[in-house]
Amino acid sequence: MPGSVGSVWLWSISIVVLLGLLVADFVVTRRPHEVSMREAVGWSVFYLALPVFFGLWLWLDFGSRPAVEFMTGFVVEKSLSVDNLFVFMLLLAAFAVPPAVQQRVLLYGIVGALVLRGVFIAAGAAMLAAGTWAFLVFGLVLFASAVKILREAMSGGDAERDLSQLRSVRLLRKLMPVTDEYRGASLTVRVNGRRALTPLAVVAVAVFATDVVFAVDSVPAVYGITEDPYLVFATNAFALLGLRALYFVLRSALAKLVHLNHGLAIILAFIGVKLVLHWAHGIWPGVPEVPTPLSLAVIVVVLATVTCTSLRARRRETATAERE
Repeated sequence: MPGSVGSVWLWSISIVVLLGLLVADFVVTRRPHEVSMREAVGWSVFYLALPVFFGLWLWLDFGSRPAVEFMTGFVVEKSLSVDNLFVFMLLLAAFAVPPAVQQRVLLYGIVGALVLRGVFIAAGAAMLAAGTWAFLVFGLVLFASAVKILREAMSGGDAERDLSQLRSVRLLRKLMPVTDEYRGASLTVRVNGRRALTPLAVVAVAVFATDVVFAVDSVPAVYGITEDPYLVFATNAFALLGLRALYFVLRSALAKLVHLNHGLAIILAFIGVKLVLHWAHGIWPGVPEVPTPLSLAVIVVVLATVTCTSLRARRRETATAERE
């Protein structure tokens, strides 16, 4: 694609490195074990350092524009991936996943998300190549997503949703028998001479089904930051790779971020406006565009604000409960 930093060799190296990191994660989770905080923090630091060094390399080799676009896209994708963690947390609780195999479930979710986002990134690039109308479509998708997320945040719908009743999960249970108990990290086992699924396989399918929804939101969001499909791919890959370890670092803090979805709705709506303005600018040059550095500043301010308001709300709830 013209203007893309992603040459054939860079795409090839990136995909090989990505597969290598995924293989390493599967090796780490091969033996079921409960993840310690030290292990989770170590992997989280590693996966947060990678995009920082990658961004510096982009700056040195390609200049400030792709580097700033990458880091802005990474912040957006990382924020949306934290929302993924809320759903993963609900899934793990709904299916009573044993602590020893939780990281394997998360890894299946990450692989599914990477595959789906790869498909959506390719589709998005094809739409952009077909015409600037794609920016208007992406903008409307993000507006719809922002409204949906805000409604659920205001109503508390996420907390009440029975994820075990997803259509994909119900269909899976109709097609094959499911064992009553988990069998380590196995997805299938043989029972009385017949192949049966374990609850772990059912959870993996549920995670994959929810990944579809997040792919619809996240790919248009990062295309609102950069039109370079390689940078879109890189931001998604870096944001998702460290998700398994980050879950175990943040799982106690996730419940405290009660306003995170409000912030994500604002961010998606803002990027939607940015995309519509970009589309309009191509037709009417007098229409202003939102520069990427301003986008990064707005996103960081929104995330910092909702974090502070969430912590303040939790303190008020705790103080009220203590008085009662």
